Amino acid sequence: MKSFEGKIVVVTGGGAGMGRELALQLVAMGCDVAICDVFLETMAETQRLCMSQAQQGTRVSTFLADVSIEDQVLAFAQAVTRDLDTDHIHLLFNNAGIGGGGSFVDGSRAEWEKTFSICWHGVYYCTRAFLPLLRNAEEGHIVNTSSVNGFWASLGPARPHTAYCAAKFAVKGFSEALMTDLSLNAPHIKCSVVMPGRIGTDISGNSRKVLRGSEAAIDISAVRKLFAAQGMDVTGLSDDQVRARVAEREKRFREGAPTTAAEAATIILGGVKSEKWRILVGKDAEFLDDRVRAAPEEAYSPAFYETLRKGAGWRI
Repeated sequence: MKSFEGKIVVVTGGGAGMGRELALQLVAMGCDVAICDVFLETMAETQRLCMSQAQQGTRVSTFLADVSIEDQVLAFAQAVTRDLDTDHIHLLFNNAGIGGGGSFVDGSRAEWEKTFSICWHGVYYCTRAFLPLLRNAEEGHIVNTSSVNGFWASLGPARPHTAYCAAKFAVKGFSEALMTDLSLNAPHIKCSVVMPGRIGTDISGNSRKVLRGSEAAIDISAVRKLFAAQGMDVTGLSDDQVRARVAEREKRFREGAPTTAAEAATIILGGVKSEKWRILVGKDAEFLDDRVRAAPEEAYSPAFYETLRKGAGWRI
C-alpha cells in the first residue's frame, strides 16, 4: 500500500495518544477515518482536530465502544458501514490498549482480566468484526499494536506486569500466525505487528479511568508497596504525597519518553507503506530487541534491567 490517499481507515483507541496521531496523519494524507474510544470528550477532540486539517469531503466518524465487549465492537463495525457509506475498509489499526493488572498473584482479578481483555480480546474482536470489510477491498492491511512487552515480559525486577505482557505476547503471536492465514485465504490483506517502546502518552491516567472510573482513583496501598520495592522510604509520606509522587512520575514518563506519540504514528505509517510485518517503534525498542535476542537467559535479571534502563534512555 504505497499511498493512503482515498483509503478508508478504522482506528481503535483514537481518543488520545498514538490513536489520535494516527488519525490526524491519515486524514492529512486524504483518508476517511472511523475511530472508536471509551471517552467521548477526547474522541470528539480528535474529530475536531482531524476536521480542522481535512481536505474537502473528508469524513471522520466516531463511535463510543469498549473493544473488550464484542457486541460493542460489532455495533462499531455496523456504524462504520453506515457513517462512511461503505461496504469495505482498507486499513484496520487495532491500537486500543491500557496498562494495569500487574500482579497475577495478589492483584485484583477483575483489573487483571479487564486489562488482558482490552489489550488482547480487543484485537481479536475487531479483527473478526472488520475482516469482511477488509476482504471486500482491493487491498487491505491489519496493524496490531503489541509492545516491547510482547517480547520482554517485564517492567523491571521490582514490578509485576503480567496481564499487559501476556496480552501483548498474544497480540504478537496472533499477528505472526495471521500472516500465513491471510496469505493463503485473503492474499490481498497484509498484517503488521507494532512494538512500541516508551511513548509519551497519558496511558497511566487513562488506564485508571477505565479500570476504576476516576483519574484520581490511585491504589495507594499498591503504590506504597511498589515504591518500597524500588528502595523508596514511604513511611513518612501522606496519601496525598503519594498521589503527588505518582503524578510527577507520570509527567516525567510522558515528557521524558524517547518517542512522542506523533513520532510513533509516523514510524508506524512508514512501516505499513514499506509492508514491514514487524514494526519496532523507538530507538529504545530497537535497543531492547537486540539485547533480549543476544542474552535471553539474562533478560529478567536486575543487571539486565539496569543496563537496559541506561542504554534505552529510560529516565524512570
